[in-house]
Amino acid sequence: MKKINVGIIGLGRIGKIHFENLKRNIPNVTIAAVSDPLVKYDNGIPSCSPEELIAMKGIDAVIICSPTDTHATYIELAAKAGKHIFCEKPHDLSLNRVLETLAVVEKSGVKLMLGFNRRFDPNFLKIRNLVKSGRVGDPHVLKITSRDPGPPPITYLKSSGGMFLDMSIHDFDMARYIMGKEVVEVSATAAVLTDPVIKEAGDIDTAVVTLRFEDGSMAVIDNSRKAVYGYDQRLEVFGSKGMAKVDNNMPDNHELYDADGTHGSLPLNFFMERYTASYLYEMKMFIQALQEGATLPVSGHDGLKAMTIALAAGKSVKENRPVRISEIIQLDKVKH
Repeated sequence: MKKINVGIIGLGRIGKIHFENLKRNIPNVTIAAVSDPLVKYDNGIPSCSPEELIAMKGIDAVIICSPTDTHATYIELAAKAGKHIFCEKPHDLSLNRVLETLAVVEKSGVKLMLGFNRRFDPNFLKIRNLVKSGRVGDPHVLKITSRDPGPPPITYLKSSGGMFLDMSIHDFDMARYIMGKEVVEVSATAAVLTDPVIKEAGDIDTAVVTLRFEDGSMAVIDNSRKAVYGYDQRLEVFGSKGMAKVDNNMPDNHELYDADGTHGSLPLNFFMERYTASYLYEMKMFIQALQEGATLPVSGHDGLKAMTIALAAGKSVKENRPVRISEIIQLDKVKH
C-alpha cells in the first residue's frame, strides 16, 4: 500500500484527534510536520509555520484544523503547492471566498475533503445504507435532532458565523447524505431561549428548519445549543416501505427499575466522545482515497451545498419566509 506523508496545521481539540489517529491507528502514514503556535513537539516531528509546512517537499497531503478564518488561505496555498487537502468545516464564512478557493482546487487537480465526520458514524452509515438499498422505500420525511450539551464560549460564538454555519451545517450535510437528494427550499424559525448573552453576540441558540427536496420530500431539523441531559443526536427516516431510526449513544445500556420509575444513563456528553469512531473512519477514508486514487467520500462541493442551505436558513429567519436555494446560488452553474 502506498505510503502517505502528511502535515497537520492546527493542534487544538480536533487536530489532536487527527494527529493521534494518523500516528497510531492508520497504517502507511507518516506525520512529516506539524504547525501550531501553541504546541511544539520534541518527538522527532518538525514544527514549523503553516507556509513552511505546505511548501515542504515530500508532503503528500495537508490536514487543516486551524481557526476557520485561515481555512480558505491554507486550502489555496496547499492546492497551488500540489498537496491534497483535508480541511475541517467550514471551508470559509464567505460564499464568494469558497467559490474562489474551489476554483483554485479544481485548477490544481488536487483532492479536497471537508470534515463532515457525522457521515462516518457507524449508526448513521447503517441508516444511509438502508435508504440507499431501498429498505425503507422512497424516503418521504427525515427527522434530525441535534442538540449540544452547552454553548461554546461567547468569544467563539462571535467569530463562528452563527449557529447555522457552525453547528446546523452538519445536519444540513446529513440531510443531503441520508436522503440522497438535493434541497431546493429552506424554511427556518429561530430564537434565543437559553442565554441572553448569545443574543448579544448576534447569534441564536434554538432553531427548527424544514428542508424541501427536489421531489417534494422533506426534512425537519431541530437544534439547540443547550440540552441539560447531554449530547442529543438522533435521526429518523420514514419512507414508503417503512422507517429506520438511530437513538443516542450511551456510556452503557443499563436500566434501573424502582418505585420511582425507570432510570438509565444520560447520552454521551460531548461530540468528541459521541463521534470518536467517525473521526477515525473519515480520516481512514481520506488516506485510502489518496492511496488508491479513488473518489473522496466528501468533496468541497458537498461543503458548498451545505453552506448554501445554512445561508438560506439564515435568510429565512431574517425575512420570515421560505427561501429557495437558487436565491443564494445557481449551483447548476458551478463547475464540479
